Amino acid sequence: MRMILMESKGKVMEGKKIKDIKIGDSGEFEKTITESDVYLFSGITGDFNPIHINSVEASKTIFKGRLVHGILTSGLISTALGTRLPGVGTIYLSQDLKFMKPVYINDTIKATVEVKKILREKNIVIFRTICTNQHGDIVLEGQATVMPPL
Repeated sequence: MRMILMESKGKVMEGKKIKDIKIGDSGEFEKTITESDVYLFSGITGDFNPIHINSVEASKTIFKGRLVHGILTSGLISTALGTRLPGVGTIYLSQDLKFMKPVYINDTIKATVEVKKILREKNIVIFRTICTNQHGDIVLEGQATVMPPL
């Protein structure tokens, strides 16, 4: 089954097949993470840790304020993989993460994925994954393994 999506202007979006992917190819997705995003994520996951939702309690921590959930930040990697490269139809197999710096509400985070290894016979691509904030600081890094669309 071929997965396709339509953009608002009627253009068909399709993910790249493994034959069209090369070492060094990259894609990115950028978003400013708002207070609403944090509250919605808390409600969806049930993670109501005060560091995320309580300004008074969060101000008492070493971070001096509320933080965005690390896994919410890592979700931007999923968006980059599923909408940019390889794109629509990509199946996420695994993700390793290392959280490097805190992400605060209203930070603008750019998730970048870069092809590091291609296993054509298995239809698997391994990506370096990195998230940076609006200052260019690395806030998260890791590696993802995916299956691009057939």
